[in-house]
Amino acid sequence: QVFLCVTSTLSVAVFRGHFVLEDLVEEMKKQSPALNFGPLQPDGQIAVQGSFPALRKLREFLLLKARSLSEEDKGEGKSHQRLRRKLQQHRGGAEMRSPAGDAPRERQVVVLDTDIYHYMRFFHPRTLQADGVVISGVTDGDITTVCIDSAGGEAGAAQGLRAKRMIQSSSVELQRILRKERICYKEPGRGEKQRYRELCERLKARHPGVLVLPYDTHVDVVGTSAAVFGFTEDVKR
Repeated sequence: QVFLCVTSTLSVAVFRGHFVLEDLVEEMKKQSPALNFGPLQPDGQIAVQGSFPALRKLREFLLLKARSLSEEDKGEGKSHQRLRRKLQQHRGGAEMRSPAGDAPRERQVVVLDTDIYHYMRFFHPRTLQADGVVISGVTDGDITTVCIDSAGGEAGAAQGLRAKRMIQSSSVELQRILRKERICYKEPGRGEKQRYRELCERLKARHPGVLVLPYDTHVDVVGTSAAVFGFTEDVKR
């Protein structure tokens, strides 16, 4: 399996005030069942992963909704004050304040394939660490949303942007070189799963560049083509 997914971060914050955003996301999921959706962030951003045609179709769906709302606003003749308030809400979406009223914080978001994220965290942990920022990941199925929180102001924003670019650059390189092989258990049951896990643990010492991800029905093996091939051949033997 080659990593060929397209990922995008969408902002649905502009629909706040017209829709319950959680309901809108559910409608998006029904409209685009082939796409994987990450968790809805407090600032109205959501990570979406899938094929380019499916993402383009979802974009067209949202544009139609936005146009219909624009027509409604014109027909109702809403005041300049309400429009200005909507813009202020949208513009402030990327800024977060702590409950204690501390200085505002900036957030950068990167969407990664979950296997890429796990590989990066295990083999390149310093990519997910940087001075002056807090980096956390929220995994939802095949995609992981990485949040980079930094102090407000130009210095904090620069640190957050620098960390984001480093993660993106590493992700692009890993997508280029990594492959994934899935090893399914031959029989259902805890005994078979434990046998495979113990076998993989023994073989990892001979294949240090391979990441083994055990699940209930299978084991995913992530690494370079040569490393994954060597590991899976040893498992078969």
